[in-house]
Parts: sequence; structure tokens; C-alpha cells
Amino acid sequence: MIIQEIKDSILVKEKIIKSPVLLSLIEKVAKQCLNSLQSGGKIILAGNGGSFADAQHISAEFTSRYLFDRESLASVCLGANASSISAIANDYGYENVFARELSSIGNKNDIFIAISTSGNSKNIVEAINVSNKKGIKSFVLTGESGGVMNEMTECINVPSCVTGRIQESHIMIGHIICGIVEKEYFHETAEKY
Repeated sequence: MIIQEIKDSILVKEKIIKSPVLLSLIEKVAKQCLNSLQSGGKIILAGNGGSFADAQHISAEFTSRYLFDRESLASVCLGANASSISAIANDYGYENVFARELSSIGNKNDIFIAISTSGNSKNIVEAINVSNKKGIKSFVLTGESGGVMNEMTECINVPSCVTGRIQESHIMIGHIICGIVEKEYFHETAEKY
């Protein structure tokens, strides 16, 4: 079972390598993140459950460091304030926990990266609606089908229907994006590493 799980994970990543569309989208997200930061914006992430942990993880790579020591990059993860989530869910419904927060802190210079393995999470759908209304460029890291989010914004559809394989690839993609942004934003420092 251990060997098969590893082989299955490798197979999904090999499919990503062989997809010019996915590789191009990953590069596009990285460039949009770089443009956002250079324009005084921030990288905003959101997800549910394991995808929430992934959103926090990726945000931390920006605000702390990924490959080398450098200045912090502006990034936040929606839902990280438990009191805010509790209040919004109670007053406006769980489907609005991210939308309400995004509407208060997001602006047109930001980029919104949502993570949803199914592409159907109602609270992510509502956040994308806010993003679209506010002119915030958005992307979704999702699974093979992409769900309803495929019709709402650009999606990086990991070629798998298995949640674990999708989430493993989301972290890999997040690391790639962060690495590209870090290298380009701090190109002089990056050359030393």
C-alpha cells in the first residue's frame, strides 16, 4: 500500500508535467502574484479543511520565507481569525465566512487564490463572487472536474479525483509559485542562493 500510494502521487505529478496548459497556468498565477506585490497588493488565500491548512501553509511561505532569507511578502489567509469566522457564520451563514472577510480587506491590486478540491465549496464560490465584483484577479487550485468554479474563474485542475493526490499537488504548486515569486521579486538576493 505504501509503495502504491507513492506511485499514485508520482503519476499525478507526471500528468501535470505533460500538460502545457497546467504549466502555463501555474506560471500565470506566479506572474499575477508578482504583479500584485509590485503594485502594493497582497496575496489572499482561502480553503476549507485540508485546503484551509494548505492555504495557511502557502501564505506562510510568502510572509516568512521559502528558499532564502528576504523581506516578508504581503499575504493573508482568510478564516485565520476564529472569532471573525464564528461571528460571520453566526450572523450571515457559513457560506459567507470568506466573502465577508474578503470584501473588507481585498482591493483591485490583490490576487485571490482559492483552494477547493471539489470546486463546489459554497463559501469559496461566494468569495469568488466578491472577488469578481471588486475586480480582484482570482484563481482556483482544484481537482480534475473543477466543479462550478470552472465557470467562474481560471482554475488549475489537478488531473485526479482523489482528494489526497489533489492536495499533495496543491502544495507542490503553491511551493512552485512561491519559489518563482521569491526569485523574481528578490532577484539580486536570489542569485546568491
